[in-house]
Amino acid sequence: MPEPLPVSAVEGRELARLIRESFAEIEPKADELAQYFYGALFVVAPDCRDLFPVTMTTQRSRLLRALVYVVQMVDRPDELVTFLGQLGRDHRKFAVVSRHYDAVGVALIAALKRFLKEKWTPEVESAWTTAYGLIAKTMREAAQAETGPAAWSATVLEHRKLSRDVALVKVRTEGLLPYRAGGYVSVEVPQRPRFWRYLSPANSPRGDGQLTFHVRAVPGGWVSGSIVNHTKPGDVWRLGPSMGVLNVRPTSTKRRLLMIGGGTGITPLLAILDDLSHWKRNPPVHLFFGGKRPEDLYALDELRRMAATSKWLTVTPVTEEGALAGGDRGTLAHAVTQRDGWRNHDILVSGSPPMIQATVAKLLAKGIDLDRISYDPFTLD
Repeated sequence: MPEPLPVSAVEGRELARLIRESFAEIEPKADELAQYFYGALFVVAPDCRDLFPVTMTTQRSRLLRALVYVVQMVDRPDELVTFLGQLGRDHRKFAVVSRHYDAVGVALIAALKRFLKEKWTPEVESAWTTAYGLIAKTMREAAQAETGPAAWSATVLEHRKLSRDVALVKVRTEGLLPYRAGGYVSVEVPQRPRFWRYLSPANSPRGDGQLTFHVRAVPGGWVSGSIVNHTKPGDVWRLGPSMGVLNVRPTSTKRRLLMIGGGTGITPLLAILDDLSHWKRNPPVHLFFGGKRPEDLYALDELRRMAATSKWLTVTPVTEEGALAGGDRGTLAHAVTQRDGWRNHDILVSGSPPMIQATVAKLLAKGIDLDRISYDPFTLD
């Protein structure tokens, strides 16, 4: 694991303040900033262009989410180091080398300077330069320390529709891909080369190398639409190393669990439930599974069957439109926070970035400690 960031508490607070305040200034123009950043990067390091797909829209969105996440975590160094270490190991699949990190730093500073204009003070420049230096160092060290494969080949064994726009895809990797239930991996499919997307296995690790994914065809989604409508047995995927913070360990069984899953965001929670079902002792789990309409809750029958044989599991379906027996109406954020009693729970949230943001915000407003809430910001594109 990478070493802690070499910044004192006082320096860290000042660094966080300068980065957050300056980022708030440019956030309204974040799309333009991302476009300028990639333009500058491909000028500084033209060979980087071959690492990315022809269409850069989703890539720019991913950069912005990464920046926002780093800004949010800048004064929570343990979590930031864990995330950056995973990111560094994942980037090995691109054959990223040291000069690429240097080029990214040059392009990022140039983009920030251009859009902050007169707000680009020597103090702000020093803060961002220091922060990026620490980010790059942590990612480099994690990548250099990794001895496993940069990526795994996986053959598609099964493809079938679970609903009109959701497909189940089962693959088998060549060699075991180590991961914890609740994690996610980056995936490249042959129909869309260089378009890497993050997917969460819906099953806990098993010895035969099989992983099951649930994929929803997102409107305008090149990769998700291709997976749902065109994937076939025999296709060979590439998978990156496991990432993510969603997991439950046997040492934490004394704490009750609250799980909140929206749409195909239920998949990492299904993997954790699969893992829990093999434990001798289980913590009580209350799972809220939500979607816009009843038909969006494609995994509800499976969850209800699991709850019927697992006394430790309670499942509450939530829909914004239409009603379900034993279910709640409204958004997941509303359904969860209209009930009390979550203060002593460990909380796992999974779904689209807007759903995660709204749910976490309402939980915090209810007085839930942020340290009890776990979520991954990059699992849906």
